[in-house]
Amino acid sequence: MKQQTTERRLIHYALGFKKTIIIGLVCLIIAVGLELSGPFIAKRLIDNHIVGVANHYVETDASDGISFKGDRYQRIDRTEDDSGSMHTLLQDGLNFYFIEEEVSLQSSIDQVNQNTLVLSDGEETLEVTGQKLSLDETLLFFEKELKPIIWLLVLYIGLIIIASLFIYYKTYLLQYASNRIIQKMRKDVFHHIQKLPISYFNNQPAGKIVARVTNDTEAIRELYVKVLEVFTSGFIYMIGIYVALFILDTQLALLSLLLLPLLFIWMKVYKRVGGKYNRIIRETNSNINGNINESIQGMTMIQAYNQQETMLEDFEQLNEKQRTFQTKMNTFNAMSSFNLVDLLRNIAFVVVILYFGNDTLDGTMLASAGLLYALVDLLNRLFEPVNQIVSQLEQLELARASGKRVFDLLDEPAEEMNHKEIERYNGEVVFENVSFCYNEGEYVLKQIDFKVNKGETVAFVGHTGSGKSTIMNLLFRFYDPTIGRILIDGIDTKTYSKQQMRTHIGIVLQDPFIFTGTILSNITMNDPTISRETAIGALKAVGADKFIEKLPNQYDEKVKEKGHEFSTGQRQLLSFARALAFNPAILILDEATANIDTETEGMIQEALQVLKQGRTTLVIAHRLSTIQQADQIFVLKHGEIIEQGTHDSLIASNGEYQHMYHMQLGKLSKIAQ
Repeated sequence: MKQQTTERRLIHYALGFKKTIIIGLVCLIIAVGLELSGPFIAKRLIDNHIVGVANHYVETDASDGISFKGDRYQRIDRTEDDSGSMHTLLQDGLNFYFIEEEVSLQSSIDQVNQNTLVLSDGEETLEVTGQKLSLDETLLFFEKELKPIIWLLVLYIGLIIIASLFIYYKTYLLQYASNRIIQKMRKDVFHHIQKLPISYFNNQPAGKIVARVTNDTEAIRELYVKVLEVFTSGFIYMIGIYVALFILDTQLALLSLLLLPLLFIWMKVYKRVGGKYNRIIRETNSNINGNINESIQGMTMIQAYNQQETMLEDFEQLNEKQRTFQTKMNTFNAMSSFNLVDLLRNIAFVVVILYFGNDTLDGTMLASAGLLYALVDLLNRLFEPVNQIVSQLEQLELARASGKRVFDLLDEPAEEMNHKEIERYNGEVVFENVSFCYNEGEYVLKQIDFKVNKGETVAFVGHTGSGKSTIMNLLFRFYDPTIGRILIDGIDTKTYSKQQMRTHIGIVLQDPFIFTGTILSNITMNDPTISRETAIGALKAVGADKFIEKLPNQYDEKVKEKGHEFSTGQRQLLSFARALAFNPAILILDEATANIDTETEGMIQEALQVLKQGRTTLVIAHRLSTIQQADQIFVLKHGEIIEQGTHDSLIASNGEYQHMYHMQLGKLSKIAQ
């Protein structure tokens, strides 16, 4: 099946909350409609009630007419009775003139001689009777316009207030949906990480994975919170503005449509160039996180071996690369995006000037003062969303690059999850002709065959790299055999899901991991089936109660990251108690006593006798003195079993085991001396 693009997958996440988004967009559309009523109200106010006062007036007997020098007059556009004599109120600059006859409203005053005016309408000169009005006389004609002007202003303010409420709900709903989208994405990513095979984590630095869950999803959150809102708001505003432009002036609206292909072309260019830079920036940032994580985790060794300068140089190389490409990205933005909007805005206003300049030559300009204001206002508004969209292109490409990295992680093949309960094992373990390689062709286990009976304790010994831990990894199904099969109670381990077959297997590692929480939560692992009493009983069984009960909060004592407040031996006791609390049928001890002092080892050996009862136990042994009572001992070398038997039989065989045992005895004797 063809892989979906990053854009489609981001949209797919958004569709999960489409109801909230749609309601938010409806609020936006309503708000846009209300806000765009402003230019139409302004046009009506200017043309009808400000510029419109300079008009033709007819004499009337109506009581609501304008009283001027003993006569009453009404505007010709506000009366159906045009039988009276016609007069003209002509505006010239800030002055108004009352003319005793009908003349063109486009006429200009060339000369004023007492009650005689010389007019010019562009084609001819006309001498008429009229007079210049004083301020008080002018206000008589504006008096009836005050009430509609106030009502139009009140209407506009009211619409803006209502629009602001819809804008508030639009912003709230879109940001609510955005946060829910990213919450679901982070949950999906974290849930997917839990299902990834161990091999993935062996090949990926922890810092890189953390960066994808945190930094990359945060960049995507900005996509939904800001970019989604800006782009949807911007495009809806632009659609609304174009509708308004077509209503007011079709020709100018058609000219303005040229902006759309220019904007589309620029977005494609930005995607190509900006996308490349942002991919490098995100990858470098991920590497920086990995470097920082490794430095913090290994700070003890770094300081012990005076490697601070080396680590600083490695970090600075990554830091410099990130700075270089971030500078390129900023330069690209500065040289293009913002200048582009300014350039287009200036071109648009030149077009408007030329367009209306042509109208002026035709003598129609002054009749369209309100229209001119409305069109200029709409063009100004048109470039606001364009500017916002262009300013968010960097964030869009950043989110697209981050989205690809997150979806690459989500596309990593995950293990099948099945937690359906299975019957407890009897504990028989069989390896049949098992070979395994981490890298193709490089086998670390070769034709391993052995059987462990129910309740037996077997040990695996060998030098570093002999394959001991790999056997345990295969049994626990961190990996599956390349060749051969592993049987538990005669059933292939692949028959069950990894979660099912691990249900009745416990593991204690050489370096136990302690989680942040409390001592009890580390034992129960928050499993509701394990009671407080069971957990405390397990801790007492391994002897951990001796140091726990000295703590202020005892079993509810808070545990810091990795349990560093406890000694290595104490942490190991906690891991033993954890395994005991889960009551496994098969117990794996991966060099569990390697880093423990002699006194603590004695306590663990006592606890092991209790822990091993009724269980099959497989031990990876570092100290051969701890496995002398094992039912079977398997000696590995270069991935093969070269010897097997009991401690006594292997000592008597004068082979590899005897050599290893005497070497350890010799070292212990020297230490004792």
